[in-house]
Amino acid sequence: MSLQVSVITAVKNRASTLGACLRSVQSQTWRGIEHIVIDGGSTDGTLGVLASARAHLAKLICEPDSGVYYALNKGIREASGDIVGVMHADDEFASDHTVERVARAFEDPAVQAVYGDLVYVRRDDPSHIVRYWRAGHYTREHLAHGWMPPHPTFYVRSDIYRRFGAFDTRYKIAADYENMLRILWGGGVHAAYIPEVLVRMRTGGMSNQFMNLFLKSREDYAALRENGIGGMQALLLKNVTKLPQFVVKTSHAH
Repeated sequence: MSLQVSVITAVKNRASTLGACLRSVQSQTWRGIEHIVIDGGSTDGTLGVLASARAHLAKLICEPDSGVYYALNKGIREASGDIVGVMHADDEFASDHTVERVARAFEDPAVQAVYGDLVYVRRDDPSHIVRYWRAGHYTREHLAHGWMPPHPTFYVRSDIYRRFGAFDTRYKIAADYENMLRILWGGGVHAAYIPEVLVRMRTGGMSNQFMNLFLKSREDYAALRENGIGGMQALLLKNVTKLPQFVVKTSHAH
């Protein structure tokens, strides 16, 4: 029996990008996908986009919530798949075979988490890559030096969230980082790396907005301290190691 993959999308007022996100999930070659969408009270036409795609969604919940991490936690509670991951409403899978690559990696029973590379693309032109995040292979020690996997590519076995908890909603912008630290550092979970681009992420997301950079750094620091990993040095290394991502090689554009 093939593994079932739950893909959770939290959305609010993303009518312009959600259609591409939904089609990206629908076009996956892996048949065992449960797509769960949590809408937080959209008013811009998003509900119309969801209505037209309703037949392809395993679960759709439309109700006000307190933000993206509350919505994702709701989706995690609803998920029934063996594997759970997140697909943001502004993002798309890099190919039609992405979920298949992820699911195949989990066929090794020792693998508890999987991640890969990510590219940031222009919001108005998703074919134009502006930043390439090559994650590289995982070792636990990398976390203490500011390393992290790209969260939109991060998939875990469903029991991981039951064992270590979902997103801590005290964090407004870095709950995904804190959650990965809790799972990988505190939980000692074995993560496997898929050395290819798994997700195309539009720029302009919550953590990429200039006004949020200070809050992001403050919450990253709190997440490091809370999980007993390090402090200011790890935070500085986390930011410095991002710089090579902005050197986009021609070979990465395909």
